[in-house]
Amino acid sequence: MELISGIKNIIFDLGGVIINIDYKITLNAFSALGLKDPEKVYSQVGQLPWFDQYDKGGISSQTFLEEFSKFLDPGTTPEQITDAWNAMLLDFPQERAGLLLKLKTRYRTFLLSNTNDLHISCFFRQIKEKYDYDEMKSFFERDYYSHRLGMRKPDTEVFDFVLRENGLNASETLFIDDTLQHVEGARAAGLRAYHLQSPETILDLFADV
Repeated sequence: MELISGIKNIIFDLGGVIINIDYKITLNAFSALGLKDPEKVYSQVGQLPWFDQYDKGGISSQTFLEEFSKFLDPGTTPEQITDAWNAMLLDFPQERAGLLLKLKTRYRTFLLSNTNDLHISCFFRQIKEKYDYDEMKSFFERDYYSHRLGMRKPDTEVFDFVLRENGLNASETLFIDDTLQHVEGARAAGLRAYHLQSPETILDLFADV
């Protein structure tokens, strides 16, 4: 397959690539809590500054929830905000888990996700309860999360960091993400990158592997 010709390393995004997500569920949940114009407050491509700060670990979950509460109906609880925020997280299909384990035997594989403490804690809890997986360590050589790194996609610095820390050659590294601006950021850092678009999944992408 031309996509992986000459490739030795693969870096995967998490949401929308490995796990299924639906932003609309979260937007609808926040609308029910009184959020006006949810598309303007939060979307996949445009976010308020404190959303980015939270993704980079610059503010705590408590501060994030307090900031969000200002946009919602009076009396909305932190638990309600957390549930609405995590509502977008759907499932981690078993078939994708099997594919990742197979790819790990053939390539050096990594995870690079823009995420935050509330999301990742919820996701880890879900896969522990459903599959008894211990986070994502079984599937990748290393897994990287923006809120732990203090960096996020599409900034080239985060790609440079992952390459440098693991001794990877950018031209031999494939990055897969469902967000075009992240793909463009990876290409700017010299990686080969693929924009995964629904309904295509990584199962389709690596059908011949």
